Amino acid sequence: MNILAFRHFDFDDTSAFSEWAQWGGHQLKIVNPAFELDKKWLESTDLLLILGGPMSVYQEEAYPWLAAEKRFVKSAMEQGIKIIGICLGAQMLAEILGAKVYRHSIKEIGWHRIERTGEEHPWLQQMPGEFHSFQWHGDTFDLPEGATLLARSEACGHQAFAYGNDVLALQFHLETTPACMEQMLTRWAGELIEAPYIQSAAEIRLNMQRVAVSFHILHQVLDQTVLSPVQVS
Repeated sequence: MNILAFRHFDFDDTSAFSEWAQWGGHQLKIVNPAFELDKKWLESTDLLLILGGPMSVYQEEAYPWLAAEKRFVKSAMEQGIKIIGICLGAQMLAEILGAKVYRHSIKEIGWHRIERTGEEHPWLQQMPGEFHSFQWHGDTFDLPEGATLLARSEACGHQAFAYGNDVLALQFHLETTPACMEQMLTRWAGELIEAPYIQSAAEIRLNMQRVAVSFHILHQVLDQTVLSPVQVS
């Protein structure tokens, strides 16, 4: 499988994906779409991963390259390429599908419980009904028309959705490594204010053992993308 990953900030650690790709014999190309984006990649990509970032999808004036990335993702969707969007990527998918993305009234930072809705999806066959995942976001989105809501949290009603069988949006971060978390806790320490769904750096570090479980869940999702046939519309 040929996998293309969009990484939006320099210290984002993609080792959870690169290790899985190496184990499975897949080809993984990681690029920052702000600096490199080629429509020819659409011809050879089987799975597109749109990762997180500190920007918002509605900030095209501040980040002009977002418009080109959205056009690329929309083309990938129209061609039936499998897509997983994470955090910023999930919000981008929601916007492309016609839903509103906006600043949430609260932020979720730290390890928060995710609850499945009971709706099934081929890529989530091994995902447990409840689990904790790392989160760091202040934006949320409305559910796109025609999408299926797959998961929620106490603070955020839209944590995961699917659009058909080949587009999956995850608001939460199963892929975040301890090294990346430490960078976030240092560089974005100003966001760790006292609030109901913002955990302290100490509490986040205390629960870093959950990374191994998160990686296991993520790799099971990725395994299912390989097994699932492409549904071309």
